[in-house]
Amino acid sequence: MKNILFILIAVITLALVANTLTSNNLIPDEAIRIRVIANSNSEDDQALKREIKEDIEKYLYTKLDGVENIEEADALIKKNIPKVKELISQYTKNYKLNYGMNYFPEKEFRGINYEAGEYQSLVVTLGNGLGDNWWCVLFPPLCLLEAEESSDVEYRSFVMDMISKYFPSKSNV
Repeated sequence: MKNILFILIAVITLALVANTLTSNNLIPDEAIRIRVIANSNSEDDQALKREIKEDIEKYLYTKLDGVENIEEADALIKKNIPKVKELISQYTKNYKLNYGMNYFPEKEFRGINYEAGEYQSLVVTLGNGLGDNWWCVLFPPLCLLEAEESSDVEYRSFVMDMISKYFPSKSNV
């Protein structure tokens, strides 16, 4: 009887912990997001969005490598806006780029809900901006998660590792 009671308490505790972990927004308050919005949902426009986002990511991640705080990341991104515009211009001249506070809609990714709101971000709108968008966190570098084929547990662990690295005081999210 004690064993059944113990197992029941353990299962309930694990369920509560799992619910708490998946309901947390894992993006730190001091983060910089990136968003690329396609002109439309045509195959060509979506492919263009992916190419542009990959070039921007590669370029900015090399610049942000080793950066440990949001102030330094912000300064580096601002300094490199002309190069980002140059990268985009290789694909299209019909775009808008905004670096500052931008609106992001609510998003659910791997069971984690990210609230809608205004966030410090780099937003690239291609053409009319009527297509599906892609977004991620530029600093700390959480976009690297997309390259990982992992389970939710590994995702949570990787994100927490990144938050602990860049925001030690906030790692007990």
